[in-house]
Amino acid sequence: MAYALDLARRGPAHGPNPQVGCVLLAPAPGPDAPGIFARDVLAVGWHRGAGTPHAEADALARAEAAGVDVRGATAVVTLEPCNHTGRTGPCAQALLDAGVGEVVVSVSDPNPVAAGGAEHLRAHGVEVRTGLMLDAGEELLRVWLASVRLGRPFVTLKTATSLDGCVAAADGSSRWITGPESRGHAHGVRATVDAILVGSGTVAADDPTLTARPATGEAEDHERSSTTPVHQPLRAVMGERPVPDDARIRGDDGRFIHLTTHDVHEALARLAALEVRHVLVEGGPTVATAFVTAGMVDEIHSYVAPVLVGEGRRVVGSLGGQSIDDAVRWSTSTVERLGEDVLVVARAVRPPP
Repeated sequence: MAYALDLARRGPAHGPNPQVGCVLLAPAPGPDAPGIFARDVLAVGWHRGAGTPHAEADALARAEAAGVDVRGATAVVTLEPCNHTGRTGPCAQALLDAGVGEVVVSVSDPNPVAAGGAEHLRAHGVEVRTGLMLDAGEELLRVWLASVRLGRPFVTLKTATSLDGCVAAADGSSRWITGPESRGHAHGVRATVDAILVGSGTVAADDPTLTARPATGEAEDHERSSTTPVHQPLRAVMGERPVPDDARIRGDDGRFIHLTTHDVHEALARLAALEVRHVLVEGGPTVATAFVTAGMVDEIHSYVAPVLVGEGRRVVGSLGGQSIDDAVRWSTSTVERLGEDVLVVARAVRPPP
C-alpha cells in the first residue's frame, strides 16, 4: 500500500479527480504460502488526471501489454474502485473482468456517484478489505475528500505578513514583505490548485496576473514566459466592481471568471459547478475576512517575514469577537523555514467524518 500511495503522488494534485495508485500482486501459491509482502508485483498503475485511465485500468493495461496473467491476483488500491461510468468505465467491473481475486483498499470512496465498488466486487465473490494505511490514504486525499464531503471546493487562504500582522504599510505598499523563497513556494502551491481567487479591489489596486511561475523572485508584474508551468489555475475575481477589459488577470487563455457577488457561498457554488476542487484565496483583508467569517477556510498558509511595519493594513478585519474566547482557532500542521521567512500551515479544526 505504501508503494501504491507513492504511485498515486505521481498524478496531478489539481483537477476534479483524486490521486490514486494501484499495485497488482501475484496470487499466493497456496494456503501455506508466505504473506502478501512476499508476493511478486505483476503490474502497477496510477491516475494521470480527468479523462485518462484510472489507476486500476492503467495497471491492468500494463499487465496485458506485458503478457502477464492477473487472474487470482490481489489489487492493492489507495481509493475504493469506482462503480460508475464517467469519462472512463467502472474500475470495479474491470477488475472483475480481469479475474482479480482480492482487492485491498485504503480509503473508501465518499462520492455517492462513484461509490459502491467494494459492494459490487463482494457481490461477485471477490474478497475486499478496506482501511489499510487509512491515515496515510486520508492525508494524501485530504483536499479531494474534504471537497466531496463538504460539497464545495477546499479553501486554502494564503497570507503574507510582517511579524506584527501587516499585509501592507500605511501607504498601501507591500512589495515585498516576504522574501523570494516564500514567493517561490507560493508559486509552487499555485500550480497545484484548481483556482486562485482575489477580490475586485485587489485587481484595481495591483493589476495582478495570478499565474503560477518558477521561483525567480521577480515582481508580480513581469510578463508571462515560456518557463511558466503547464498547469495554470483558473483565475477568479470576486466582487461587483467591473474588471477592466485590459486587466492582465483576464489573460488570453480563457481561464478567467468574474464572480459578481460578495457572497462567499455563492462564489464557491459557482466554482464547484466548474469542477473546482481546490481554491487558493489570495485576496486582501476584505476577501480574507469574508471567507473566515463565513467559516469557509479549511487551511491557512501564513508566510511570516521578520519585519515590523507598525502602522499598516492588517491581514484580516473585524471578525465580530470581543474577547479571546471568540478567537477563531486552527490547528498547526507544519512549520517550515523559507529563507528568512517562516511558513505556518494551519488547518481548520473539525470533527472527523
